[in-house]
Amino acid sequence: MVSDKFPLVGLFLLVLVAVGCSPAMADGPVCPTTEVLSRGSFPEGFLFGTATASYQVEGAVNEGCKGPSMWDIYCRKHPARCNNDNGDVAVDFYHRYKEDVQLMKRLNTNAFRLSISWPRIFPHGREVKGVSAAGVQFYHNLIDELLANGITPLVTIFHWDIPQDLEDEYGGFLSERIVEDFTEYSKFLFKEYGGKVKHWMTFNEPWVYSRAGYDIGKKAPGRCSDYAQDKHECLGGRSGHEAYNVSHNLLLAHADAVQAFRSCDKCKGGKIGIAHCPIWFEPHDLEDAQDGASIDRVLSFIMGWHLDPTTHGDYPKIMKDIVRDRLPVFTEEQKKKLRNSADFVGVNYYTAHFSNHRYITDPTKPSWQSDSLVDFEPKNPQNYSIGSKPFTAAMAVYSRGLRKILKYIKDNYNNPEIIIAENGYGELLGDQDGNLTVALADHNRKYYLQRHLLSLHQAVCDDKVNVTGYFIWSLLDNFEWQDGYETRFGLYYIDFKNNLTRHEKESAKWYKNFLSREIIPTPVKAEL
Repeated sequence: MVSDKFPLVGLFLLVLVAVGCSPAMADGPVCPTTEVLSRGSFPEGFLFGTATASYQVEGAVNEGCKGPSMWDIYCRKHPARCNNDNGDVAVDFYHRYKEDVQLMKRLNTNAFRLSISWPRIFPHGREVKGVSAAGVQFYHNLIDELLANGITPLVTIFHWDIPQDLEDEYGGFLSERIVEDFTEYSKFLFKEYGGKVKHWMTFNEPWVYSRAGYDIGKKAPGRCSDYAQDKHECLGGRSGHEAYNVSHNLLLAHADAVQAFRSCDKCKGGKIGIAHCPIWFEPHDLEDAQDGASIDRVLSFIMGWHLDPTTHGDYPKIMKDIVRDRLPVFTEEQKKKLRNSADFVGVNYYTAHFSNHRYITDPTKPSWQSDSLVDFEPKNPQNYSIGSKPFTAAMAVYSRGLRKILKYIKDNYNNPEIIIAENGYGELLGDQDGNLTVALADHNRKYYLQRHLLSLHQAVCDDKVNVTGYFIWSLLDNFEWQDGYETRFGLYYIDFKNNLTRHEKESAKWYKNFLSREIIPTPVKAEL
């Protein structure tokens, strides 16, 4: 393990791995044999791209008849919660999308993940209350620009920016009324863009949305019980209850939207799924059998919570056994709609933890965390860290966890198609944030990508996991929710103080070379 006191720079230039695969078995992906890891090492037609989300990059919050989203109001009312002075996004993708598509093209990517802002389409949440022609046209223009440059769009329908009008009217996803409104919005998108877009995701990271927003109050709308609050006081709420109701309504909305998608003539030949956000876990104490058993349980609470219903039609048994009457129940008709309601599994993977079984919980203070009976630990009893953590890193780096989570999904969910919808390295530069020399020399991010792409290659070519795409988070430094602009994930540096100028980082140069199919040595260590 590498101490978290030192950066990764130079520490992993240890071996040059000759990456290749034996001929693929009939039941697995076909991987070419190459001398070094590159785009050419992956199956033909594999999607390589970058990702963004509407609220995090678009800006223009008051233009084109856009209505306010939950995050607009949340950040304006509580700027400290968003680590942001004015609550408005400043990356300005809305006006500079042509420039940014050219950045994608220069990277040699063939895909791009974007999300469509609900209140930019329906400013007040419903079609009957008005449609923004400017918002509809913006996404037509963006999608057309992508296609004209040979870049396949993958569209997320909901990436957390629900219209504030629906929050005010009935509490958004707290109410089952959201199902009808979300389905109407989805149908509108399919009708407008379904002839151009063939890759869709209904929701981004439902576990994070429900837990962080309604169980610990970490993200908008900041709801939780007082005993479960994270960094700030709770803005109302009921931990251990609301998160399960929100996810239940979210799943019902997903099922109806998928049904609409599969009935859409323009959408024929397309596919639709959900972007999950699993964390990988290793047992905290190898001598404690409960820590080993806790891994399946916590993965059921993190990923199975939403993946089991869309695969098998119901929640994981372990969740039903533990949460009991606080977990809503699907009707038989709803189970039928949910079963096999995803054409692929989206995976956003960033980091890992040790899984430490929690022996004692307080039943009077329920929460998602206490229900899972697991504490997330960065170190084990021997004081070893999970993976490594450079001093600028926002999260621990554990690339083998990507391979393990992909194999886990293959083995437990009928070998589905998988798309890595996000994978990236968050960096906190502190007082060096404005120093371009430091900020552009993001070697830690470059090594992160090398190691994770190697892990992905092993999953695809050795484990025969059916992965068809990989998207780096993110194309640009952007607004990272409660972290504001301090945590940078971009391949391109945004100079927020100088006209939002885009600057190419070392990681972008490496990704461009990786995708060029040139023979670029990739110094990575296979076991990391």
